Amino acid sequence: MDHKLSSNVDEQIVIVELGSIRLKGELVVPENAEGIVLFAHSTGSSRYSTRNHYLAHLLRQEGRLATILIDLLTKEEETIDQRTKHFHCDIGFLAARLVAVTDWLLENPITRHLKVGYFGANTGGGAALMAAATRPMSVRAIVSRSGQTDLASEILSYLQAPTLLIVGGNDLPTMVTNEDALAQIPAKNKQLEIIPGATHQFGEPGALEEVARLASQWFQHYLTSFEPRDIHLHAMSLD
Repeated sequence: MDHKLSSNVDEQIVIVELGSIRLKGELVVPENAEGIVLFAHSTGSSRYSTRNHYLAHLLRQEGRLATILIDLLTKEEETIDQRTKHFHCDIGFLAARLVAVTDWLLENPITRHLKVGYFGANTGGGAALMAAATRPMSVRAIVSRSGQTDLASEILSYLQAPTLLIVGGNDLPTMVTNEDALAQIPAKNKQLEIIPGATHQFGEPGALEEVARLASQWFQHYLTSFEPRDIHLHAMSLD
């Protein structure tokens, strides 16, 4: 395990061992962190995702949230997926990996005191919803960015964690599936935020920053001692 410690941030390259499987991740824990956000990227992406690194950086700015970016597939599995798309829509497989990493976080001395949240994107968004339904007592909040919620439709009625769905206003197919998902989720605290003018990847100027702002508010509220107790989000237009 490589370890780098500064005066106020603990940064580690960690290895999560699942039997013979070894998943490598980047764990960053600010000194005063109260919660940790586990990023669930889509297949075809990895812990090196520039979008997720940028979002993780913004989430940590207040110093109350830790982050972990981890490869959910091994190198061999990535090679298979690139050739065959074997794991592309297998969110059950990805969800099982998320659950295993969550259990690891709850046992790790550095992270076991932190409240756990998921930040999913695309297929990773669907996997995050499924994993959260599997670990209802462990996962305290979920944010899904352009999530393929239709892939998790069979478990949505079991979801209890506060859930924020974020989609672009110009991403109509994803908007429709997320609206359907919101109606099926029984969680008391749930919300759909549509960012006007944004497309599926949020590549427009200011779009990803708006995703980060909404996600940060959600996680700060449910994973930390953030006040006030009531949260009212409103996506700002990119125009």
